[in-house]
Amino acid sequence: MRDVVGTWRLVDGVATTDAGEPMAPPYGGEKAMGRVTLNADGRMVAVLCDGRVDIPEGETRDYTSYCGQYTFDGETLSTRVDACSDPARFGTDQVRQVSFDGDLMVLRPPPRVIDGVVQHRVLRWEKIADI
Repeated sequence: MRDVVGTWRLVDGVATTDAGEPMAPPYGGEKAMGRVTLNADGRMVAVLCDGRVDIPEGETRDYTSYCGQYTFDGETLSTRVDACSDPARFGTDQVRQVSFDGDLMVLRPPPRVIDGVVQHRVLRWEKIADI
């Protein structure tokens, strides 16, 4: 089983519809900013945001942060949220499917509805520090 413990930097992300059609990339595409730290004691913190200086008219800055106790079974990362930027996440389990592409950790959150369209996200992370 690959180890997820450490600090990871968001490299990029893609979003597609149920039909596999591309959607706007999450968190501003090439300007996406994010860090996730998972420690050996089972605590994690994640912060992601749209890093573009200017947001086009009609769009909002994509931002999320949360932390909590996590478990990882080699394929699924599940965090019981105990602090977060979106009150609706408090007390929920944030579940991500995990795979690896070379040295990159690939996280796939469950599909969600954005503006009436089901969106599938894939976020790729580079390990920047062991902790």
